[in-house]
Amino acid sequence: MKNFYYAAIILSLSVLSCCHDPETIQTADKIFSNGKIYTLDEKKPWAEAVAIKDGKIIFVGDNKSVTQFKGDKTIQQDLKGKMMLPGFIDTHAHPVSGGAYINSLSLDTYANPQMWLKQISAYAKQNPNLKLIFGYGFLASAFGPDGPDRKLLDTIIAERPVFLIDEGFHGAWLNSHALQLLGITHETADPVPGFSYYKRDKNGEPTGYLLESTVDLAMTKLNIINAKTVTRGTEDVIKIMNSYGITSVFDAGALDLESMQLQVLDKLDKQGLLTLHYRGSHMVAESEDSNNAIAQTLQKKSLSSSKPWKIATLKIVDDGTIEGKTAAMFEDYQGDPGNRGKTIFTQQQMNELISEASTKNLDVHVHALGERAVFETLNAIEYARKMHPETNSRFTICHIQVIQDSDIQRFADLDVIAQSTPLWTSYDEFGKAYVSDDQFQRYFRYNSLRKAGVKLTFGSDFPATGAGTLGMSPLYNMEIGHTRQSAGEANAPIQPRKSERLDLEAMIKGYTLDAAYQLNMEHEIGSIETGKLADFVILDKNLFQVDEYAIHEVKVLQTILGGKTIYQREVAK
Repeated sequence: MKNFYYAAIILSLSVLSCCHDPETIQTADKIFSNGKIYTLDEKKPWAEAVAIKDGKIIFVGDNKSVTQFKGDKTIQQDLKGKMMLPGFIDTHAHPVSGGAYINSLSLDTYANPQMWLKQISAYAKQNPNLKLIFGYGFLASAFGPDGPDRKLLDTIIAERPVFLIDEGFHGAWLNSHALQLLGITHETADPVPGFSYYKRDKNGEPTGYLLESTVDLAMTKLNIINAKTVTRGTEDVIKIMNSYGITSVFDAGALDLESMQLQVLDKLDKQGLLTLHYRGSHMVAESEDSNNAIAQTLQKKSLSSSKPWKIATLKIVDDGTIEGKTAAMFEDYQGDPGNRGKTIFTQQQMNELISEASTKNLDVHVHALGERAVFETLNAIEYARKMHPETNSRFTICHIQVIQDSDIQRFADLDVIAQSTPLWTSYDEFGKAYVSDDQFQRYFRYNSLRKAGVKLTFGSDFPATGAGTLGMSPLYNMEIGHTRQSAGEANAPIQPRKSERLDLEAMIKGYTLDAAYQLNMEHEIGSIETGKLADFVILDKNLFQVDEYAIHEVKVLQTILGGKTIYQREVAK
């Protein structure tokens, strides 16, 4: 790795960025010099200096050549050998929806039920005036095949309603008081039996475990969230993203907050608080909503055409999660005969929806976590490409937890982007019990996809990270995607297959250049090249020179958006 680094730096310094006519040389607003600049430009991967003007890059090259862009008013920043990269891009998060949760109780996902009960009890005592205890982050599979039960919560809090969302945001754990407020009884009908439903005990009584759309229905009825708190929370989410070096984000759906999404974005923009490039989507997660999905996406695209934030992608949720046993599989879940999960849309519905989107040149982003959902989504994309070969639509399948061998090459052949959250690739101790050994060996096949020529992109899925706000950190994710182990733990078990570990170069590209491609912004961001926006992140250490189990410890010193510093790490005095 070090040999690669030094060879590349020598090569980059031997080639001038370009030849400049003295009469046409621009005076830079700012010059960064003496850096280890990893550009993501294949022709010149490393540089020492960058010059910017009016928020754009006008020079990338060596320290000597950059001086020709210096004027009397040019600000100079000495990088002092620190590493600079393109600003990181989170290709799948829910910043607006996350704004509703950022200031609530955040459970330690990798704890256990008894620890969660202690956290919940402590939070309730610290907040005696809260009428409802609201939080997120528990891991449903830690409770076993039946999931969490209201009786556990009742032992610590009975006089106030408790409403907790799981780490994947596909399930919720309620106490008896909350169920009573919602009027959920043994007579309450399940919206979609076997997929969106209320878990019940052997007597048919609700256990307090809600799955899929029942969660949104319950949250709406309890009026847990409002526009004011969401706007304030989204501001906090963006600030945290900036502190992790993130300058662009793809919002993969506002979930239950679709109705206030545009309002929140407008408020933040007017206050100058939208300190990243925001690209969003309209989400459809119910088959009955598919008829209006394209029209609603086009409407949001039109409404945002003159805004600094854009919504021009159709987001389709086609299955659930492994822990909820709702991800669509080709085999029965272990210990649950007959249950292979479900897809929300039939193959025909997916074909028609994605095909129609391609006629409007809308990008499409599909939640497909189980192997059958991935297979059927690829079928639909294949159908759309056959019917409309002229389309400019870009297709992304996100999460991709379990993939068949035969579908790896199909991603490449159909030019489908594979999007995922690297921190989920650490060893899945609980989820292993739900799937066959063969399926467990086919988790998150990053390296196989890369070798096939597939564009890989990465994001946090915040607030469904499983690691709280730390889950937003690209550096934390990069390490786990690279090692397939828990961060910082060289002796931790490796998530099979070890051969699916991804090299650091590919991890970085998935957070920068390929990520920009997914957002349809590769000509503006994603690499440090002349003409692109001056979006940078400066780190205290060179990622190629630190131990692989210390990548998550590297600090973001500065985040720059369009030439303006939006985050500066405080220096300890």
